[in-house]
Amino acid sequence: MALSGRVTRLELSGALVDVGVGTDGLVHISRLSRQRVNRVEEVLQVGQQVEAWVERVDPAIQRLELTLIQPLRFEWRDLRPGVRTTGKVVSMERYGAFVDIGAERSGLVHVSEMGPDYVARPEDVVKVGASVEVVVLEVDTKKKQIRLSMKAAEQFEMPQEETPEPVPATAMEIALRKAMESPSPESKPEPAKSPGAPRKTRLTQEEILARTLEQRAKTTAGK
Repeated sequence: MALSGRVTRLELSGALVDVGVGTDGLVHISRLSRQRVNRVEEVLQVGQQVEAWVERVDPAIQRLELTLIQPLRFEWRDLRPGVRTTGKVVSMERYGAFVDIGAERSGLVHVSEMGPDYVARPEDVVKVGASVEVVVLEVDTKKKQIRLSMKAAEQFEMPQEETPEPVPATAMEIALRKAMESPSPESKPEPAKSPGAPRKTRLTQEEILARTLEQRAKTTAGK
């Protein structure tokens, strides 16, 4: 858990920080920074506002232990080529810059990976403390080395969102659809007529008319 607090006292072994829980938390000197700290005064001052993370709690003796070292964002198993993230430049060498991305070790951005154009010196592009976008190029877990690229981050394309698959219909929805698609008894379609049906109907009517006229002619002749 991340907490904001104020340094209340400095000691040889560390510092006490008030994080508003009724008991000051202890930050051991070894938990002030990932780098070695010889004296607490080199890092902290009384009254300084800090962000700390809870490391251990012992309610029985009202003891709270804190750390100023931010928990790792990436375990070694989480790092793989193509991962894009943000980091902070922590140091520079003539061949590149080391960037803290929240892993156990800082990653190296070689000068050839700082931009599309030729870079002679890393300080021409970045400064210590600067925040940069990087992409993981290579991870060597045995040597504990991480190769990063700022150039690849500029060319990085966000993956397209996949079209969500339709949610399967429930049994009730399927039954309702079938009921809606089935014709009602009152609206049954008339049987399809064969192509010759209209012709047959017309001939029948003509025959009836002819017979009627014939009957009338016989009746008139008899009279």
